[in-house]
Amino acid sequence: MTTNEVLIFDTTLRDGEQSPGATMTHAEKLEIAELLDEMGVDIIEAGFPIASEGDFKAVSEISLRSKGATICGLARANYKDIDRCWEAVKHAKSPRIHTFIGTSELHRAIPNLTMDEMAVRIHDTVTHARNLCDNVQWSPMDATRTEWDYLCRTVEIAIKAGATTINIPDTVGYTAPVESADLIRRLINTVPGADDVVFATHCHNDLGMATANSLAAVEGGRASN
Repeated sequence: MTTNEVLIFDTTLRDGEQSPGATMTHAEKLEIAELLDEMGVDIIEAGFPIASEGDFKAVSEISLRSKGATICGLARANYKDIDRCWEAVKHAKSPRIHTFIGTSELHRAIPNLTMDEMAVRIHDTVTHARNLCDNVQWSPMDATRTEWDYLCRTVEIAIKAGATTINIPDTVGYTAPVESADLIRRLINTVPGADDVVFATHCHNDLGMATANSLAAVEGGRASN
């Protein structure tokens, strides 16, 4: 959106838990979620509800307990995941569905989808999520290795289908800060409808540059306005 406001999206309870030794008990997840809420974190990604019954229960209880933060659940690009996610977050004061699909050539090969077939799936699943929830985040996994024209195409499809936040992941820590800033800036300046949504980034630390890439992406978004 045409604003310089920065929102903090915390994924400690979802992606963070995948770090070696970082597995949390149900009680620990609730405690951390409460602390994040008290700190004023804008969006808490509380878990991956379809992954397990335990994850579903944790996201559901965090949703019921949250006072200020938007509570987000993760879902792959299929109706079953999205429906399960909505069941978990729907009682939050501010719920969000975050759905994703890998858009790079490597990730398109995993479900064996052509570019056109994946485009249809993105449209259909984002539309389904938006029909359930007004706050929908969409991510093209491995965005930084996705062909530029196709990345623009899929982002535009997601926006038209109702996504309110477009998150650009550097899934394998592949990029450098100057590239991170340039990618966000170019997407905002190129994709139709980009001014009507929030742009976000999700950086991995494989090469030790996640923080630098995140800060650069914020600067790229600011510079696009």
